[in-house]
Amino acid sequence: MRHLLKLSVPTLAACLLLAACGSSKSSTATSANAAAPQTTGPSTATVKTASSSLGTILVDAQGMTLYHLSGEQNGKFICTSTACTGIWHPLTITAGSTANGAVGSLSTVKRPDGTTQVTYKGTPLYTFASDQQPGEVKGQGIKDVGTWSAVTTGSESSRGSTQTTAPSEGGGGGGGYGY
Repeated sequence: MRHLLKLSVPTLAACLLLAACGSSKSSTATSANAAAPQTTGPSTATVKTASSSLGTILVDAQGMTLYHLSGEQNGKFICTSTACTGIWHPLTITAGSTANGAVGSLSTVKRPDGTTQVTYKGTPLYTFASDQQPGEVKGQGIKDVGTWSAVTTGSESSRGSTQTTAPSEGGGGGGGYGY
């Protein structure tokens, strides 16, 4: 019996060690996958203009409104957590690619996670998860870690106009997403 116990203890310890290693590896992979921002395409991002209740706004290739976050400019990022990027999707492209479209002042910036995000006049661009149809502006004016605004082509600001009109169609106003 004592001999059997001597063999059982090391076997049990080895099983526990293997189980711990396996679960650690899978949770790391899950965390890494969840942290990656959504991309709009493999190598290019097209930015266009469209008319909306806010005036002429910037939209992506699918016509979805592009937003920026107050305080994010010149390489400073506030929306970096998975909770934030899960709601506000960075407009990203493959590193080394360029953004294109009929809109001037497009460039790119490297995000903290290493992805390349499209910018307009130095401001990183995002889409909003609650905008389900092209041209919707439900993210306009949402305040959480800053104020989210649809990017317009007006000339009132060096970063593009960020009108502070009241949100339309039940969007915006308050957020409290807590990220």
